[in-house]
Amino acid sequence: MNRSGKVYLKNVFCGVISETDAGYLFEYSQEYLTLSDAQPVSLTMPLTDHPIQSKTLFAFFDGLIPEGWLLDIAEKNWKINYKDRMGLLLTCCKDCIGAVSVEKNEEL
Repeated sequence: MNRSGKVYLKNVFCGVISETDAGYLFEYSQEYLTLSDAQPVSLTMPLTDHPIQSKTLFAFFDGLIPEGWLLDIAEKNWKINYKDRMGLLLTCCKDCIGAVSVEKNEEL
């Protein structure tokens, strides 16, 4: 099952994160890259027109997932295993604290 999420930086669509059979993929949108004020979502994920790949969920995105009692609530209410990092990212990170948010991609 491949899942993906639309990534927003300061409420501006900037790219897509995907879970694939080989791991994870993040790709900036071409439209976002043409903006004069485009910024990377993280210093570890510089602006590029090439997909960024990782065998594990990118540390930056993993850091957006709640911890502690808030993670417990997410696990119980949405019945998501704490090991399902992509599921937690897509479910819990639409309204994150900070400049980046992730919205489940329903277009698939």
